[in-house]
Amino acid sequence: MVRLLSVETSTQACSAAIHQEGKLLAVRKTHEPRSAASQLAVMINAVLEESATQPAGLSGVVVAAGPGSYTGLRIGVATAKGICFALNIPLVSVNTLDLLAYQGKEFENRYTTLLCPMVDARRMEVYCKVVDYNLNEVEPTQAKIINATSFQEYLEKTTVCFIGEGSAKCKETIIHPNAKFLDEVIPCASQLGIIGYTKWIQQEFENVAAFEPFYLKDFLIRKPTAS
Repeated sequence: MVRLLSVETSTQACSAAIHQEGKLLAVRKTHEPRSAASQLAVMINAVLEESATQPAGLSGVVVAAGPGSYTGLRIGVATAKGICFALNIPLVSVNTLDLLAYQGKEFENRYTTLLCPMVDARRMEVYCKVVDYNLNEVEPTQAKIINATSFQEYLEKTTVCFIGEGSAKCKETIIHPNAKFLDEVIPCASQLGIIGYTKWIQQEFENVAAFEPFYLKDFLIRKPTAS
């Protein structure tokens, strides 16, 4: 039996889950900002206990790889890699935007709809990509500054569903009758493990030693301004 631990820390939320053969056994999550450092280990222990899973019984670890919060990704990936090293089990990574698209698809039943998952970046910038209803890539992952003409080439042809917290700040800028916003969708380990199980079956494993989060952009340290 394939039993996977999933870890999601790429946004303000934090979650952990256990799946067996792609079926959810246990999940813990919080939407408290910057909670990964203090809550992730607690959540992992809780889902292991609830699902009666010994660490040695894990077949692999699935981690949301980003893009997203620099600190959150660093904590999640470091935790996942540490468990994989300790137990000598495979590491599976999933693009956070692919996870958001997968979750958002549950709310849309029109096959012509395009899905645009968004993770918040700075100011009017988001990390995003565009996929079709079957989750095939139409436009690759990128950092994009949103303005009134963003995604117009798609909106003129079909419905575009903007998914995730990053889409919330776009509502007043992207104004079109074909624009739909699902800003309440938050990446979660409960769905991450389903995608991860498919990748585990296909043996799409990462090099644990070399793997790094998908930051997309360099982390910038801002110097405090003089008083």
